[in-house]
Amino acid sequence: MTQAKQLASSILMIRPANFGYNPQTASNNSFQTNEGELSDREIAEKAKVEFDQFVQHLSNHDIDVVVIPDSETPYNTDAVFPNNWISFHEDGVVFTYPMYAPNRRLERKDEIITQISENFEIKRLVRFEDYEAQDKFLEGTGSMILDRTHQIAYACRSLRTHPELFEAFCDTMNFEGILFTAVDEGGLEVYHTNVMMTLGEKLAVICLEAIHDLAERETIVQRLKETGKEIVAISYAQMNAFAGNMLEVNNKMGEPFLVMSSAAYYSLNMQQTEQITQHTAILHSPLDTIEKYGGGSARCMIAEIFLPKKK
Repeated sequence: MTQAKQLASSILMIRPANFGYNPQTASNNSFQTNEGELSDREIAEKAKVEFDQFVQHLSNHDIDVVVIPDSETPYNTDAVFPNNWISFHEDGVVFTYPMYAPNRRLERKDEIITQISENFEIKRLVRFEDYEAQDKFLEGTGSMILDRTHQIAYACRSLRTHPELFEAFCDTMNFEGILFTAVDEGGLEVYHTNVMMTLGEKLAVICLEAIHDLAERETIVQRLKETGKEIVAISYAQMNAFAGNMLEVNNKMGEPFLVMSSAAYYSLNMQQTEQITQHTAILHSPLDTIEKYGGGSARCMIAEIFLPKKK
């Protein structure tokens, strides 16, 4: 049996129609801010420019980007973050997930799945969204960091990551689940694991100081080392600059790129950059508006497509 690939060669991105600040998510997303300087229209237009530049930058490096534009209705401020409601897996399985914010549930669209199925094989659809009625949530690869090769899922506890659903995902996919607690500098739970942890083929970028329980921290460090990951430890300040919100992908020639925002890139020190570039090239793009008002960055904007391609 061949091992699953860690890096996707195709990615899904949703071009935003109405990007903006979402009060429903801001209640537990400390990365979001809104000082009121820009109008909703100005925020939305700036986000479109950042999105288009980002996609162009990825495409210029021969990364296969499937871009699907969001519709004007229903009105979605966070459609640019598809990895929270859907994930695509190498065995042809597609998961859809229960979302914490009621207005984000409108992002789940079967027509997007249908569009993906035109070029990729979907063998099974696993729907978890019925758990919303029980106030239980699991927001995809925002909630979970997947080591697909070694079948391990890492997740930090939060209102958006219910332990029961995390266990259900791991049981369905035959993954080992590692659940832990991570908090920000104010002592609040980190809302998504993917803002404090990134897992590439040979790298793990992680804010270890956010994991206060030393036993949990040691378990994670040990498991990362056992699976051949070089650890790049980032600080709280770097986490706040979205240095934990990166994603490593392959381009069409199989060359790896660690994708991040420019804010994340410029927060790294020389030693960290050297650690990373020993294993993968770095690709960054400015995402200031999306980060500020949406509370998410480069990784949140990408849903990896591991499905088999149709011939």
